[in-house]
Amino acid sequence: MQEQIPEANLDEAIAAIDLGSNSFHLIVARVIEGHLQIIDRMKDTVRLGEGLTADKRLKPHVAERALECLGRYAQRLRPLPAENIRVVGTNTMRQIHADDNFHGLAEKALLHPIEIIAGREEARLVYLGVAHGLAAGDETRLVVDIGGGSTELIIGQGYQPHERESLHMGCVSISRRFFADGNITAQAMRDAELACSLEIRPVRYEFRDGDWTRAIGSSGSIKSIGNVILQQGWNKTGICCESLQRLKRALIDAGNIDKLSLKGLSEERKPVFAGGLAVLSAVFEQIGIEHMEVSSEALREGLIYDMVGRGQEEDARERTLKTLMRRYDADEDQVERVKATALALHEQAKRAWNLEEPRYEAMLSWAAKVHEIGLTVSHSQFQKHGAYLLEKSDLSGFSLQEQKVLAALVRGHRRKFPTAIFEALPKDVVSCTKLLCILLRLSVLTHRARSTVAKPIPRLEVEDHKISLVFPEEWIAHHPLTRKELEQEASYLESAGYLLRFS
Repeated sequence: MQEQIPEANLDEAIAAIDLGSNSFHLIVARVIEGHLQIIDRMKDTVRLGEGLTADKRLKPHVAERALECLGRYAQRLRPLPAENIRVVGTNTMRQIHADDNFHGLAEKALLHPIEIIAGREEARLVYLGVAHGLAAGDETRLVVDIGGGSTELIIGQGYQPHERESLHMGCVSISRRFFADGNITAQAMRDAELACSLEIRPVRYEFRDGDWTRAIGSSGSIKSIGNVILQQGWNKTGICCESLQRLKRALIDAGNIDKLSLKGLSEERKPVFAGGLAVLSAVFEQIGIEHMEVSSEALREGLIYDMVGRGQEEDARERTLKTLMRRYDADEDQVERVKATALALHEQAKRAWNLEEPRYEAMLSWAAKVHEIGLTVSHSQFQKHGAYLLEKSDLSGFSLQEQKVLAALVRGHRRKFPTAIFEALPKDVVSCTKLLCILLRLSVLTHRARSTVAKPIPRLEVEDHKISLVFPEEWIAHHPLTRKELEQEASYLESAGYLLRFS
């Protein structure tokens, strides 16, 4: 839950950092009348993906290189308020083994939480960034983003993506697999394109027949390919099939990465250029692209616009939960009752339990909204089904950490208190998640009868692991079922180390 970002202060600069598999990017910007005004931009070719071993460990020298970069970024971010900064990690950050503790070391170096986002969430943010950089229009667009470890395909209209996919291929991973020795042969290029085509195959027709009229490419590989094609004079309006073929022949004729001499190709891009070209060539062929424009906007710009949306009540997470509630036929009246009580209890407990920051209230509210979605699977153990759906679904706007916390709250909202589930969360969110879950449990218990009759909000007093509920005089005496349920709840919480008293 520490990864949750409060609303950005739009009167100040906003910063976004994209920790990609090939490069780390930082931008600092202001949003003026819906458009970005870039104040500062930093890019470092860290090649995090290059340092990932077969057992998902990070090679020490690559980790050191990344941490040194983050230390410099931390210095640049120092003047900004924490709520105006958002940092996300993508493909390689998703893969690094937890025992490496690189995530923790990276947060310590940066002095800021890092969200790890799923591939489809990455695709949403990429599309958001690209769409804001385009002239307004109603056409359906295909956006392709080639990163170091993954490639995102998105079809959307306006600012809304309709189809999103993240494929396990990128300029770093394909270069390591097929061009590791630096040699670029016709056979190696064919093999690389074939591997990429196989990765695209399951979604080929979904995107080939997606009724889009305009293709746009973003991020380093496509920008670099587009720049070379422009500088070489092969196409002045973007990337076309013929220019890709000419570029491919030029690489094969050179024969080796070190011998590449192409206008517009930087030295830092050379080691992963062939891999990026193989990916894009396969995408062109499999999706049926004839011409592609090149966008200067990508994931980091999308992060900025997403932060602005959160501050202007356009939070993608709220839209996602509304969709979930409709999909799983949530009882909206019951949701509202539970949510209102949970937030009322939170208001009383937040100071003593150190839950005053907005992210805690938001997470509690979200958990109340979806705590019953597992009922569509089965009434028996529905909290487990709901938790599974939340953890395994693609939830737009949510980081993977947020999804795990949300799933834990839903898993723990009834029956035995699942201490082991909470202990499996990152250490810095274990305690606060347990406390939020207790508030949710008490709220659900209060409204178990699903009655439309208004229930009194008890006075809640908390101190460390001690919890006291005080109802109106004689109320408990006249509600023996509630008394029995509270006695059972006290037993559940006692086993988890919490003392519940009520009167």
